[in-house]
Amino acid sequence: MDRSVYIAMTGATQIMRAQDVVSHNLANATTTGFKSELDAFRGLPVLGPGSPTRINAVAQSLGRDDSQGALQQTGRALDVAVRGTGWIAVQAPDGSEAYTRAGNLQLTADGTLTDAAGNPVIGNGGPVSVPDSAQIVIGNDGTISSVPLGQGPNTLTQIDRIKLVNPDPAQLAKEADGLLHLAGGATADADPGVQLASQALEGSNVNPSTELVRMIGLSRQYEMQVRSIKTSEDNADASLKLLQAN
Repeated sequence: MDRSVYIAMTGATQIMRAQDVVSHNLANATTTGFKSELDAFRGLPVLGPGSPTRINAVAQSLGRDDSQGALQQTGRALDVAVRGTGWIAVQAPDGSEAYTRAGNLQLTADGTLTDAAGNPVIGNGGPVSVPDSAQIVIGNDGTISSVPLGQGPNTLTQIDRIKLVNPDPAQLAKEADGLLHLAGGATADADPGVQLASQALEGSNVNPSTELVRMIGLSRQYEMQVRSIKTSEDNADASLKLLQAN
């Protein structure tokens, strides 16, 4: 097979992978706390006999953009947003500790504080449990306080404190559960420097206009690769006919 056909075919495949990343970002343009995924094309030589004149363009992940999304005031007591760097610690479905920026917290029927996906929020001694309360207040430092049922606002009592962490972003990787984990199941220490904005949510940091422009560019590149495959096939057919004629 002519290497030019292989290059065009591989290029089309890699462009489809890049389109998947863009599609994923666009699908999460309104997801609370979502961080856009980054990727880029890298040139790799095609190995084999002959002169190394062909280069493959391979789509590779560059991780994610951890810049902060816009903060939106909601007025809801259980909504929190991390200010600046940092993460909220939650218990992943497999029982390990994981991290998220999605602060649209919920209370289950038994009083467990969870993220929107149902993962328990971790406090000082494990998952946070909130007793029946007339009012819940989450402070900027993650402190959770409540006013017991039938009591006045002066009876505000501290229940627990959300574990807030700030590990090296390069050590965090997103896994299949959609949460960020430290390598090897390690856990990060609580960082008192991480601050929350109460009654607010952090929006996605995806820029839809940028992603749409990139999607259009990738679509045109894909069409060009398909045309290159067709041109190579036509050239091969013409060469075969010439050989047969001679």
